[in-house]
Amino acid sequence: MKVTQKTAIPKALKIWFIIHFIVDISFALPLFFAPNWFMTLLGWKTIDPVTTRMVAAALFGIGGESLLNVNLSRDAFITMLNLKIIWSITAIIGFIIALAGGIFGYPVVGFGLLVVFTVFNIIWIYWRLRLKKGTE
Repeated sequence: MKVTQKTAIPKALKIWFIIHFIVDISFALPLFFAPNWFMTLLGWKTIDPVTTRMVAAALFGIGGESLLNVNLSRDAFITMLNLKIIWSITAIIGFIIALAGGIFGYPVVGFGLLVVFTVFNIIWIYWRLRLKKGTE
Protein backbone atom coordinates (compact mmCIF):
# COMPACT_ATOMS: atom_id res chain seq x y z
CA MET A 1 0.00 0.00 0.00
CA LYS A 2 1.31 3.42 -0.92
CA VAL A 3 1.76 5.70 2.10
CA THR A 4 -0.15 8.95 1.71
CA GLN A 5 -1.06 11.83 3.99
CA LYS A 6 -4.32 10.01 4.80
CA THR A 7 -2.58 6.71 5.69
CA ALA A 8 0.68 7.91 7.29
CA ILE A 9 0.92 7.63 11.06
CA PRO A 10 2.40 10.73 12.70
CA LYS A 11 5.77 10.21 14.37
CA ALA A 12 4.44 11.86 17.56
CA LEU A 13 1.74 9.20 17.87
CA LYS A 14 4.31 6.43 17.41
CA ILE A 15 6.40 8.02 20.17
CA TRP A 16 3.35 8.06 22.48
CA PHE A 17 2.81 4.36 21.79
CA ILE A 18 6.42 3.65 22.81
CA ILE A 19 6.07 5.80 25.94
CA HIS A 20 2.88 3.90 26.77
CA PHE A 21 4.72 0.59 26.37
CA ILE A 22 7.44 1.74 28.80
CA VAL A 23 4.92 2.92 31.41
CA ASP A 24 2.79 -0.23 31.13
CA ILE A 25 5.75 -2.60 31.37
CA SER A 26 7.23 -0.61 34.28
CA PHE A 27 4.07 -1.34 36.27
CA ALA A 28 3.36 -4.80 34.86
CA LEU A 29 6.70 -6.36 35.85
CA PRO A 30 6.47 -5.73 39.62
CA LEU A 31 2.71 -6.34 39.64
CA PHE A 32 3.25 -9.75 38.07
CA PHE A 33 6.44 -10.94 39.77
CA ALA A 34 6.16 -9.26 43.20
CA PRO A 35 2.50 -8.31 43.69
CA ASN A 36 2.48 -8.21 47.50
CA TRP A 37 5.68 -6.17 47.74
CA PHE A 38 4.69 -3.69 45.02
CA MET A 39 1.11 -3.20 46.16
CA THR A 40 2.26 -2.71 49.77
CA LEU A 41 4.77 -0.15 48.52
CA LEU A 42 1.89 1.68 46.83
CA GLY A 43 -0.11 1.60 50.08
CA TRP A 44 -2.81 -0.86 49.07
CA LYS A 45 -4.80 -2.04 52.09
CA THR A 46 -6.02 -5.30 50.57
CA ILE A 47 -3.96 -7.33 48.12
CA ASP A 48 -5.12 -10.23 45.98
CA PRO A 49 -2.08 -11.57 44.08
CA VAL A 50 -4.25 -13.29 41.46
CA THR A 51 -6.17 -10.12 40.61
CA THR A 52 -2.95 -8.11 40.71
CA ARG A 53 -1.37 -10.50 38.20
CA MET A 54 -4.47 -10.25 35.97
CA VAL A 55 -4.03 -6.45 35.93
CA ALA A 56 -0.37 -7.02 35.08
CA ALA A 57 -1.42 -9.32 32.24
CA ALA A 58 -3.66 -6.56 30.84
CA LEU A 59 -0.77 -4.09 31.10
CA PHE A 60 1.58 -6.55 29.37
CA GLY A 61 -0.97 -7.04 26.59
CA ILE A 62 -1.89 -3.42 26.02
CA GLY A 63 1.66 -2.15 26.47
CA GLY A 64 3.06 -4.94 24.31
CA GLU A 65 0.63 -4.13 21.53
CA SER A 66 1.66 -0.48 21.78
CA LEU A 67 5.20 -1.51 20.90
CA LEU A 68 4.22 -4.13 18.29
CA ASN A 69 1.78 -1.74 16.57
CA VAL A 70 4.31 1.05 15.97
CA ASN A 71 4.84 0.12 12.32
CA LEU A 72 1.40 -1.15 11.40
CA SER A 73 -1.45 0.38 9.45
CA ARG A 74 -3.71 3.27 10.25
CA ASP A 75 -6.56 0.81 10.94
CA ALA A 76 -4.39 -0.99 13.49
CA PHE A 77 -3.66 2.32 15.23
CA ILE A 78 -7.35 3.22 15.28
CA THR A 79 -8.22 -0.16 16.78
CA MET A 80 -5.55 0.21 19.46
CA LEU A 81 -6.63 3.77 20.22
CA ASN A 82 -10.21 2.54 20.72
CA LEU A 83 -8.95 -0.11 23.14
CA LYS A 84 -6.77 2.39 25.01
CA ILE A 85 -9.66 4.85 25.32
CA ILE A 86 -12.01 2.19 26.72
CA TRP A 87 -9.32 0.86 29.10
CA SER A 88 -8.34 4.30 30.40
CA ILE A 89 -11.91 5.57 30.86
CA THR A 90 -12.93 2.51 32.86
CA ALA A 91 -9.72 2.73 34.91
CA ILE A 92 -10.44 6.41 35.62
CA ILE A 93 -13.93 5.53 36.85
CA GLY A 94 -12.48 2.72 38.97
CA PHE A 95 -9.91 5.01 40.58
CA ILE A 96 -12.56 7.64 41.33
CA ILE A 97 -14.75 5.01 43.01
CA ALA A 98 -11.76 3.68 44.96
CA LEU A 99 -10.68 7.14 46.08
CA ALA A 100 -14.21 8.00 47.16
CA GLY A 101 -14.38 4.75 49.12
CA GLY A 102 -11.07 5.30 50.89
CA ILE A 103 -9.51 2.17 49.41
CA PHE A 104 -6.02 3.64 49.08
CA GLY A 105 -3.68 3.52 52.07
CA TYR A 106 -1.85 6.42 50.42
CA PRO A 107 -4.47 8.53 48.61
CA VAL A 108 -1.70 10.43 46.83
CA VAL A 109 -0.88 7.17 44.99
CA GLY A 110 -4.51 6.83 43.93
CA PHE A 111 -4.57 10.42 42.71
CA GLY A 112 -1.28 9.87 40.90
CA LEU A 113 -2.60 6.79 39.11
CA LEU A 114 -5.80 8.68 38.30
CA VAL A 115 -3.73 11.47 36.75
CA VAL A 116 -1.65 9.01 34.69
CA PHE A 117 -4.74 7.34 33.25
CA THR A 118 -6.42 10.71 32.66
CA VAL A 119 -3.42 12.11 30.79
CA PHE A 120 -3.18 9.01 28.61
CA ASN A 121 -6.93 9.11 28.00
CA ILE A 122 -6.73 12.71 26.79
CA ILE A 123 -3.80 11.82 24.54
CA TRP A 124 -5.62 8.79 23.06
CA ILE A 125 -8.85 10.72 22.44
CA TYR A 126 -6.90 13.55 20.79
CA TRP A 127 -5.11 11.16 18.41
CA ARG A 128 -8.24 9.12 17.74
CA LEU A 129 -10.12 12.26 16.68
CA ARG A 130 -7.18 13.36 14.55
CA LEU A 131 -6.97 10.02 12.77
CA LYS A 132 -10.74 9.99 12.28
CA LYS A 133 -10.58 13.39 10.57
CA GLY A 134 -7.59 12.30 8.51
CA THR A 135 -5.56 15.30 9.61
CA GLU A 136 -2.26 13.88 10.74
